[in-house]
Amino acid sequence: MTTLTQDYQITWEKLPDDYKLPDDPVDNINQPALAAALTESLQLAGKISANALTTTNYGICATLNKKIVIKAPDWAFIAKINVSREEVIRSYTPQLQGDIPVIVMEFVSDTQETEYSIKATYPPGKWFFYERILKVPNYIIFEPDSGSFEMYRLQNEQYILQEPDESQRYWIAEINLYLGVSQGTRENRTGKWLRWWDEQGNLLPWGIELAEQERQRAERLAAQLRAAGIVPEN
Repeated sequence: MTTLTQDYQITWEKLPDDYKLPDDPVDNINQPALAAALTESLQLAGKISANALTTTNYGICATLNKKIVIKAPDWAFIAKINVSREEVIRSYTPQLQGDIPVIVMEFVSDTQETEYSIKATYPPGKWFFYERILKVPNYIIFEPDSGSFEMYRLQNEQYILQEPDESQRYWIAEINLYLGVSQGTRENRTGKWLRWWDEQGNLLPWGIELAEQERQRAERLAAQLRAAGIVPEN
């Protein structure tokens, strides 16, 4: 499949098996935890189907004028792949192996502002690649220390900054969920986290939160039994 945009001829080709992927480390210790938290709550809520794919620092590919370009967003959600998971272990090529990502996210971690790069010449910047090449409908840039984030929506082939609702959340229609920020603690990190809410405004919990809810329910039940003169079994 071939697409034309700007001065690029885009082809969607499988990455050669012998292609050496960059082996760069993640930018800081917080990025894997932030990504894992996003995925876990979706999984627990049953929001990730068997043929969906969530990725963390994982190569998403396109071939521009016969040159391979690989970008690895800090987190991405792909609603449907049409190949086996074994075929996308190393990398993923949209159009060829499944859908364009619904969301890509970058967690701000340096001062070079590469998340905003609109560099159009080869190799293109992240912003240009997501907006003009992949045409990802939702692009989020999150600053973990302050908890501030920007959501851009693809409209008329360009990203437009969105305004949050009265709860400071953003509706993402493709997955029928709100995205916002909440204070929390997990994986020995206390700070701001990106979180999901459903249409009714209910927070999608993490596993540790579900476990705490279950513990509290068990304690309430035990207290009710004792008040009724029944000794609960351990």
